[in-house]
Formats: sequence, C-alpha cells, structure tokens
Amino acid sequence: MTFHIGAKPGDIAETVLLPGDPYRARWAAQTYLKDAVLVNEVRGMLGYTGTWNGHPVTIHGSGMGMPSLSIYANELIRDYGAQTLIRIGSAGALQPHVKVRDVVLAMTASIAGSPSRTIFRDLNYAPCADFGLLAAAHKAAQSMGVPIHTGGIYSSDTFYDERPDLVEQLTRHGTLCVEMEAAELYTLGARYGRRALAVLTISDHIVTGEALPADQREKSFGAMVEVALKAAFA
Repeated sequence: MTFHIGAKPGDIAETVLLPGDPYRARWAAQTYLKDAVLVNEVRGMLGYTGTWNGHPVTIHGSGMGMPSLSIYANELIRDYGAQTLIRIGSAGALQPHVKVRDVVLAMTASIAGSPSRTIFRDLNYAPCADFGLLAAAHKAAQSMGVPIHTGGIYSSDTFYDERPDLVEQLTRHGTLCVEMEAAELYTLGARYGRRALAVLTISDHIVTGEALPADQREKSFGAMVEVALKAAFA
C-alpha cells in the first residue's frame, strides 16, 4: 500500500495498462479481463486486476497529465514491481493523413516540460518507446486490420494551450498527434529499466476540428486495448 494506491502486495500484475480516465479503466477491465477485481480506489483512481488469455493484467487509471501519471507509474514500479507499462489513451491528430479513430504508436515523445525535466538540466533528453513492445504492437495492429501510424508524438503539459505557433511547427516536423502523458512514462521506463509504450486512439483532430462524439469513444477505443494486450504478451 502506498500514498496513492491501496492495493495489497500481490494485487498488481507485472503488466499494467494505464488509461488516464479511471472509468475507462473500469470499462476496459470489465470488457477484456476475466475475473477482474477492484484493487484500488484511493482518490477515485480505479485499478483492476484480472487475466487476459491466462495472463495476469492490471488496468489502472493514471489521471490527466504527466505529474499525475508520474505518481502512479513510480509507485507501480517501485512498490508493486510492474515490469511492462502501456499507456492506452486518446490523442489529438496533427497530420492530415492521421484520421479520427486511427491508432498511433508513439515511437518518441517530444516535450516542452515534464516532472523529470529538472533532472536533466540543460540536456534535451529524448524519451522513446521500448522497441520490442513497439514492434509487437505494430504487428498486432496490422494483423487486426487496424489503421496504424508509428512515429513521434508531442506530450503537452497543458490542455488549453495558447501556442498556435507551436502546433504549426509540430505539424511541420511530422509530429503525429498530441497527448499529455507518454513522455514521462517513457522516461520512467528508461530510468527503472522497464518496458513502456503508448498506444493511442485519435479522438479528435487539432487541424480539422473533427471529433468523436462522447457516446462513440469507448467503442472506438477497443482496438487500442486489444493491440496493447497482444503486444504485452507477444
């Protein structure tokens, strides 16, 4: 038990999927895991452990933004022994060829700031995914016929960003999408020697303004969860 996770020793699996929304964690656990059990609800951040194809899996909410994810990922790794951590979440597309409902695999994650930024001082550290997980996820998505894009993303530390010039430059340099957590997850994965990946569903398009209606989001996120699970146990 930690400050933010009330799970008992042994309650957390070595493979953890991390949606930002705790209710999405509940939906994913009830939809994809067998015998899912609630193992954490401290501060309303829900975590469930069950099995997928016989493999123990925990699906645990991480909250919004890198500071929140950093708290949960640190505790899951240091106190509960998580070995594979996969973010499953939504993102906003930045490229014309990346469409709403497509899945993005984040190879790298650019940042303007993060909880780990002060460690590196003047160094611009480049957080990246675990290649084995990335390759497995790409193969899984292709086998499922899921529209997939692999490349660099931007992990923002603000939701209501007032930097249109930054969006312009990110788009110009081929950044696929923007979200708020992956860069810190990749940095922690590197720091602790754990496998980390972000599998993202495009829920809206920053350039065109297209967005998924709220009632269609959960159904559209199913492919992302399956890709993550298949990659974890490839």
